[in-house]
Amino acid sequence: MDPTPRPTGAAGDAATAGPAVELDGVCLRFGRVEALHDVTLTVPRGASVAVIGPNGSGKSTLLGVLSGLLHPQEGTVRVLGTTVPRARARIAHVLQSTQVRAEVPLTVREAVRMGTYATLGLVGRGGAAVRDRVDAALDRLGIADLADRQLPELSGGQRQRVFVAQGLVQEADLLLLDEPVAGLDPPTQEVIARVVRDERAAGRTVVTTTHDVGAAATNDLVLLLSTEVVAYGPPQEVLVPELLGRGFGGHLHVLEDGTMVLDDPAHHGAVVGHRTRADWHGTEDASAADPGTTRKP
Repeated sequence: MDPTPRPTGAAGDAATAGPAVELDGVCLRFGRVEALHDVTLTVPRGASVAVIGPNGSGKSTLLGVLSGLLHPQEGTVRVLGTTVPRARARIAHVLQSTQVRAEVPLTVREAVRMGTYATLGLVGRGGAAVRDRVDAALDRLGIADLADRQLPELSGGQRQRVFVAQGLVQEADLLLLDEPVAGLDPPTQEVIARVVRDERAAGRTVVTTTHDVGAAATNDLVLLLSTEVVAYGPPQEVLVPELLGRGFGGHLHVLEDGTMVLDDPAHHGAVVGHRTRADWHGTEDASAADPGTTRKP
């Protein structure tokens, strides 16, 4: 299995600059619980990567390692050709959930502008250039009309758009998105999916965690994680019943019509995805695919 995609355009040019991510033997434990075990992989620059796996498989932990929020006890981590601390200003990490305190007055525009603080510092927080970057991010996420609203006044989908915009305004070389569309309405999901495609087309590297097999299939690479790497490579090689069964354990069942059902009490029999037999074997009849989703309870 060759985990190296063949990006074109700006992404193809970026790929020649060396890997965006290099992990070698990474292990991370929380007390006696091992969250990541011997994770070794390379992500080319300019690629989009979907990280999938069951709850507790280490997906969010992996993004924390890449952004420097978490520190592994074993192994080496290199991001954008250097150590994580040295690359931190070039990494944007949008968390799965961010608490919004009602007693803190913060507008949408102010929250997005905070994304520039890491690179511009105290002195560079004003000026036309920063305003233009913030306006562009607001426009891309379709929330320019909410710029003067307070964060607690927004719906969950609107707030998630704000936090993705906060990540975009950093103009980082590596964008990490932790379950960015989980539980959101379809229009917001599509807006965020379009942003991911645009970032990848611009030559940036995007790593996204997701429970949506259909969404994972649209990426250059898919990492199937279950504390350790189960599979890593192009979607057509990773998103197959045998490997998904190994990643999700005996809870994953493939029905006769290709529908995958997660028979897990925590997921209440959620449908993980639906693909035809032709899709599983990589034939050209991809139009019959009808991917579904499963979400955390």
